[in-house]
Amino acid sequence: MHYLDNAATTRVAPAVTAEIARVMAEHFANPSSLYGPGLDSELLLRRARATVAAALGCGAGEVYFTACGSESNNIAILGQTAARRAWADHIVCTGYEHPSVHHVVEGLEKNGWRVSWVMPDAEGHVSVEALAEAVTAKTALVAAMEVNNETGAVLDTVRLAKLVKAKNSRTAVHVDGVQAWLRRPVKLDTSGIDSYSVSGHKIHAPKGIGALYLRKNALIQPPFLGGGQEKGIRPGTENLPYIAGLALAADTLRRTLPARAKKIAALNRQLREGLADLEGIVINSPADALPEVLNLSLPGVRSETMLHFLEQREIYVSSGSACSKGAASHTLAAMGLPAGRVDSALRISFCADNTPEDVDALLEGLRDGLATLARAR
Repeated sequence: MHYLDNAATTRVAPAVTAEIARVMAEHFANPSSLYGPGLDSELLLRRARATVAAALGCGAGEVYFTACGSESNNIAILGQTAARRAWADHIVCTGYEHPSVHHVVEGLEKNGWRVSWVMPDAEGHVSVEALAEAVTAKTALVAAMEVNNETGAVLDTVRLAKLVKAKNSRTAVHVDGVQAWLRRPVKLDTSGIDSYSVSGHKIHAPKGIGALYLRKNALIQPPFLGGGQEKGIRPGTENLPYIAGLALAADTLRRTLPARAKKIAALNRQLREGLADLEGIVINSPADALPEVLNLSLPGVRSETMLHFLEQREIYVSSGSACSKGAASHTLAAMGLPAGRVDSALRISFCADNTPEDVDALLEGLRDGLATLARAR
């Protein structure tokens, strides 16, 4: 099998699976319980929080565990805009955000918030200057993803935060870091960013666990009500086994980031060089995109058709965001690309488990697919 859809989800690492099973068996007590086994669970929770904080470059008290990146985005956006509603009525957002940001901001827009959508250019870049320029005295929040989930385009969110705060120090800066975390270096405690979302299943931890960074003393009105877990930001009994799994996965990837980056850059280079020999293929990812993601189009062949052709060879890629469930690429449409390129797009996404043989198999599959499907038309 040649699995090349790691931006959608990654395999859970065997060591992470083993850690989750161990914690389920040995630390089943509720971390909020006052007796000994509960205290043991609480201590494990504290250690996991410190480990995740180290992978985010922030203090342990600034890390809140959630169910996923999408929930983290919802909490950050809804909570920080609500806390500023007395004086603010405006939001700035990129035009190519993940649905868990884009749809939330659209919902706020329908409820009276003014929104400035800053669109990417034809190469997939969003201007940091344009985002900051859109900020006014009444801007509650700027939302921007660090790495686009469909093209791998990178946004300098630290520079964005600096420019936004210079324009309006009360404006919150929220970053969707799901595709960036542990693929790019991060040090949130000196970044100027107010909130940052991450997800476990993008880093070889399970689905169903994520985290949210909230800067110390961040102004936020929690959107959920319940118990006092996670300091009231995300109430509900903590999923300790998955939190421990997230911590182990994060620590492992933090320690191996340079070596992984070098390997994945080589795979991306191999793929780009091989694609240059295939007639008609257009690359949609910018040249400076995160190497883990490469988006391409095969004009004249629909994405779904090529996906199924490759699937017959046990080569697995996607047509875009997994959350779009096969719909046309939101990002490529926002870039203003022609319908033919949008409808024929494929996203290839790597992790360190991938090999040069995976790339060779994909290139051979694309070559045969183009020849076969062209004859079928």
